[in-house]
Amino acid sequence: MQYEVKVLRGNAGLMSVMLEATDAGDAMAQANAQGYTFIAARAVRQWLPLSRWRKGGFPLVLFSQELVALLDAGLSLVEALEALNEKEERPEIKKTLTRIISLLYEGHPLSYALEQSPGDFPALYVATVRASERTGSLAEVLSRYIVYQTQMDGVRRKVITSSIYPTILAVVGGAVILFLMMFVVPRFSHIYADLGNDLPLMSRLMMLWGHFLEEHWKSLMTVTAMLFAGLVIAATQPVCREWAGNKLWQLPVLGKRLHLYQMARFYRSLGMLLRGGMPIMPALQLVGGLLQASMRERLAPASTRIREGAPISRAMDEYGLATPLALRLLRVGERTGRMGEMMERIAAFYEDETARWVERFIKVFEPLLMAFVGLVIGLVVVLMYFPIFELAGSIE
Repeated sequence: MQYEVKVLRGNAGLMSVMLEATDAGDAMAQANAQGYTFIAARAVRQWLPLSRWRKGGFPLVLFSQELVALLDAGLSLVEALEALNEKEERPEIKKTLTRIISLLYEGHPLSYALEQSPGDFPALYVATVRASERTGSLAEVLSRYIVYQTQMDGVRRKVITSSIYPTILAVVGGAVILFLMMFVVPRFSHIYADLGNDLPLMSRLMMLWGHFLEEHWKSLMTVTAMLFAGLVIAATQPVCREWAGNKLWQLPVLGKRLHLYQMARFYRSLGMLLRGGMPIMPALQLVGGLLQASMRERLAPASTRIREGAPISRAMDEYGLATPLALRLLRVGERTGRMGEMMERIAAFYEDETARWVERFIKVFEPLLMAFVGLVIGLVVVLMYFPIFELAGSIE
């Protein structure tokens, strides 16, 4: 809940600040932590859906970019975080930054402070920062994370933007077909009611369907709404999502592409951690959580082989975690000592291949979908007007 807090600070006099807090006591504690003298607090009522929409998530990439810029400018870590906190206007983000600064003043490392906000900072980000604390290269490691997240977001964005037009086409086409079947066809069925069996078979079947929809449309709408609500609820359940994901992985073509995307994510994350100074075994344990269940099962024995002293390339090849190209690059990394860089190159190759496949698939799928929707609409229209054509022919 947001609180409007009346405070005093230095020569600025009485002023109001907005804070996101659980209660008035929490608001007072936050105000005191930010150097204000607390006077009073008042809860601000908000429309809940709007406030949730406006809140959003923590801007991790933007935060990292600004932090790197300030560190490169010569500011210390605490000074940089305080500068970010002072310019921030969103209460929920100020609260997170204030908590981090307080923990740093208590003597905790940055990785520990970030770990206390798991909803804002994922485990991979925390591990990246922890690795940098061993080498003292926080700005360099954060720059690698920015590149990593930008690359992964770029692949995801290409998939989403490529699927927008087919989705709109499918929704509009489905709505047109539904309108024809639920409103137009029933009205034509009344016109042709007196013709009886003189109608062609397909037209009779369609007219029967129109009668059925007209008589039971309320029940059908209720059942459809219940099915949609059930799908939405099922989509929020981890078990259902895992089941749907496993089914998608079993599809011949799509499963292969999902495998490549997972491999790209795996090698991108692992390469970033290795270049940041993290040993291979903790890095493998951390990135294992990013993999799909079947690939995670293969990673466990591969990690055991690496722990026993086997080369990384051999372990990955034995358990199906490397394509022939990836195997060659891993061997190059083992010879040159640039394993992290080679893994990032593997990820870049997989990402480019995935993006090219998505683009090709959409180029083929869009005209096929358009042709299918047009064919269905055209078939419905022809079946509706076919008796009129026959009647006109008989009159002639």
